[in-house]
Amino acid sequence: MGSRDGVDTAVVVEEEGPKLRKFLVFEGHPAPFGATVRDGGVNFAIFSANAVSATLCLISLSDLHENRVTEQIFLDPLTNKTGDVWHVHLKGDFKDMLYGFKFDGRFSPEEGHYYDPSRIVLDPYAKAVISKEDFAVLGPDDNCWPQMACMIPTSDDKFDWEGDSVLKYPQRDLIIYEMHVRGFTQHESSRAEFPGTYLGVVEKLDHLKELGINCIELLPCHEFNELEYYNYNSVLGDYKVNFWGYSTVNYFSPMTRYSSAGTRNCGRDAINEFKLLVREAHKRGIEVLMDVVFNHTAEGNEKGLTLSFKGVDNSVYYMLAPKGEFYNYSGCGNTFNCNHPVVRQFILDCLRYWVTEMHVDGFRFDLASIMTRSISGHAANVFGSPIKGDLLTTGTPLSSPPLIEMMSNDPILRHVKLIAEAWDAGGLYQVGTYPHWHIWSEWNGKYRDIVRQFIKGTDGFSGAFAECLCGSPDLYQEGGRKPWNSINFVCAHDGFTLADLVTYNEKHNLANGEDNNDGENHNSSWNCGQEGELASISVKKLRKRQMRNFFLCLMVSQGVPMIYMGDEYGHTKGGNNNTYCHDNYINYFQWDKKEESSSDFFRFCRLMTKFRHECESLGLNDFPTAERLQWHGHAPGTPDWSKTSRFVAFTLIDSVKHEIYIAFNASHLPVTITLPERPAYRWEPIVDTGKPAPFDFLSGDLPERDTAIKQYSHFLEANLYPMLSYSSILLTLSPVDDDA
Repeated sequence: MGSRDGVDTAVVVEEEGPKLRKFLVFEGHPAPFGATVRDGGVNFAIFSANAVSATLCLISLSDLHENRVTEQIFLDPLTNKTGDVWHVHLKGDFKDMLYGFKFDGRFSPEEGHYYDPSRIVLDPYAKAVISKEDFAVLGPDDNCWPQMACMIPTSDDKFDWEGDSVLKYPQRDLIIYEMHVRGFTQHESSRAEFPGTYLGVVEKLDHLKELGINCIELLPCHEFNELEYYNYNSVLGDYKVNFWGYSTVNYFSPMTRYSSAGTRNCGRDAINEFKLLVREAHKRGIEVLMDVVFNHTAEGNEKGLTLSFKGVDNSVYYMLAPKGEFYNYSGCGNTFNCNHPVVRQFILDCLRYWVTEMHVDGFRFDLASIMTRSISGHAANVFGSPIKGDLLTTGTPLSSPPLIEMMSNDPILRHVKLIAEAWDAGGLYQVGTYPHWHIWSEWNGKYRDIVRQFIKGTDGFSGAFAECLCGSPDLYQEGGRKPWNSINFVCAHDGFTLADLVTYNEKHNLANGEDNNDGENHNSSWNCGQEGELASISVKKLRKRQMRNFFLCLMVSQGVPMIYMGDEYGHTKGGNNNTYCHDNYINYFQWDKKEESSSDFFRFCRLMTKFRHECESLGLNDFPTAERLQWHGHAPGTPDWSKTSRFVAFTLIDSVKHEIYIAFNASHLPVTITLPERPAYRWEPIVDTGKPAPFDFLSGDLPERDTAIKQYSHFLEANLYPMLSYSSILLTLSPVDDDA
């Protein structure tokens, strides 16, 4: 605040209309970016290198709905600009007041500029964005994109964290649950007081605690517009929306329509509801990760919208070809120019904000390979002369991407969980090779593909399956990483659910209204003999076995297991593997189904996660060696790694359970195996996926447990165990003296 000759200056700007409001306008400060409470007022600062003029627009809540600007404050480039940063400091009454900016400059798409002085754009650093109130409800005049504006902070914006502190779990101890905030409680059977909201998730946190989850990964919660794909879907008789949210409008703002408060208090209550979710999760010992989408935004390509970045400085924020065309490594129209100095600083500032202000525990980066690509723009070397040749062609993968290097060495971010989806839509696939600084983990897509192939009985995968069980040392050991750098998953939001994986050979996406042309065609699924849910009893029994096999595999593999929301009760999407557009029962967690199966698959999942938590050997800090792990075949010590082998077994020394024996029979034939001899010890069956519930998991509190074990005692006394086709078993070792 104050003029450059050291004398404070101010002008009075008056709002037109019946309610007179006065603002004192000062020069302001170029840092920090965004709107910041300071010196008895609010400082506004925004970067735009290519704009020739800037205007701060103040908009009252009532005027926002009428598409009016309440007050415009023109920024003088001589006094309200430092370098490439426009700034102004205001004092006055900001109650129910929002803001945005107008920028003028060249409208020259071939040069990468889209300036339009008539358009109000969002501040990239805004902490809340206000537009319409309700999820999937059209704005005024049935507008899918009503005018948006930014929240102005106040000095009394406070939240009681009640002493909350980060949990800092070692990553090897995590069991991650990928979930959708709205989908988790929107179904009527949730009986939540605040369905489909952050508060609704809080109401159901005890379910996650019961399941053994200690980390949730939230699908995108940054502000996005769910009406982006809004159109009538004649197949279901409803409207398609952007349900998943992978199309960010603003990265600092929590999705307001995921809060029960909506736009109340100009978005401040929505911020506090997100904080409350994090606080209450931490109280229950559950970490919170965010799925973030820094690969593209909602603005699309040259035919897309101008909402924020495009109107602020398009050529800086997006990756552009020499004639202004948008690179599309995201498959969504544009590509964020992540390694540009201004953009990477923006991303760092944003992530730090969510860690320090919102207390999140880490991030999963969607299409993270885009963050390793070189920038568009003119490159120069350290001496200032142009780089010759095409060494840095736009989009070239970098071995040491500046953004990843900065994040990996940041004093705040290097201590939270950083998980890469190590591929993008431009064909770059980096699973096992993502630049990591020994910190980054990866969604292990190879684990998913190999496990699916082996469990359904495909020849040639026994050796690769064994690597998966060990935490994929073939991918991570050579680069100096550990098993916990692998995020293991069989299913995620994108693709078949676990139940559909064993029910459908083909995708059934007709409900999307795209003639079944969308979605992945190669699912490595198997319907167990009949397509669809209407099947014989024997097929349904086999499907349940296969679901248990997949879940057991996930829980006994080294690395970090990730479960997809609803898989714990067998949620079906009817074979739809691309449910991005459905705000309905297809994507909703169905609590009544969970209750129905609580004595069946949910019980199995709950007991398996508990078993994993109890074992010292199922979350190792390093890859298992022969001192701890032994491979077996149908007979001890004789593994079969041939191309036709469908049997993998191993023992694992465990300081808590003495030793664990695990075997997978992915053959269509049953087999009787010989167990390793352990003098003075006996093998106790715990899990047999070939048995019906509740005998699939012989928990200590099962009333018929002793009877069930006696039925197999003659096998166990001979060190034998019979396995059904497509089944898996888990046994633990106990001293004979334990027979009381």
